[in-house]
This record gives sequence, C-alpha cells and structure tokens, in this order.
Amino acid sequence: MAEHNDLGKKGEDLAVEYLEQNGYKILERNWTFQKAEIDIIAQKEAVLAIVEVKTRSSLDFGSPQDFVKPKKIQLLIKAVNAYINYRDIDFDVRFDIIAIHKNSEAFAIEHLTDAFYHF
Repeated sequence: MAEHNDLGKKGEDLAVEYLEQNGYKILERNWTFQKAEIDIIAQKEAVLAIVEVKTRSSLDFGSPQDFVKPKKIQLLIKAVNAYINYRDIDFDVRFDIIAIHKNSEAFAIEHLTDAFYHF
C-alpha cells in the first residue's frame, strides 16, 4: 500500500478513537454511495455526525480541512441523503471535519463541528 494510503488509514483510525473517547457511537466507516464515500458516520445523542477525515504529513500546502472542495461537499450531501433514506433516520445531521496532521512523531487532531453544511 502506498505511504499516503497508510497515513489516511491511520488518520481514520485516530479519528474513530477520538470520536469514541468523546462520546460518539460509530455507525459506519467508509460508507459509499455512487461516487461518494463518507469516512465516518457517528451518532452522539440525537445528532448524526457525518465526518470527513483529512490527514496530512505536513502543513506546508495548507491545513487538512482546506482540501475539502465544493465538489466533495456536494457528493457527501447526496450520500448522506441516501444513507438517511436507507436507514430511515430522523436525527439532526451535522457535517464535521476531523483534521489530523503529523507533528514530529505525534499527531495533532482538530475536530471542526458544523464545518460546511447544516440540514
């Protein structure tokens, strides 16, 4: 597996661990619909958190969250609508970004709630 794929997988694992430590229940990982993939679908109380994980080895080219583009957001919205209909869910939906970057040998985690769209 390519090194960037390993870093992305590690980032998603760290994000899941972070969310669970903060009271979220993980419902799905890497849920796909057509061309869209939702990294993590989690629930905390009556909120469904749609989490995009962005992991970078360096901040030289910008923050991880800077790489969530409008096209990706549109795909995520379609996927979330499909997921809600498929699972017959009636929760508030929130889009979050968990930005992770490698800082020497450790990882810095930033959780941005309500990052780009609210139903």
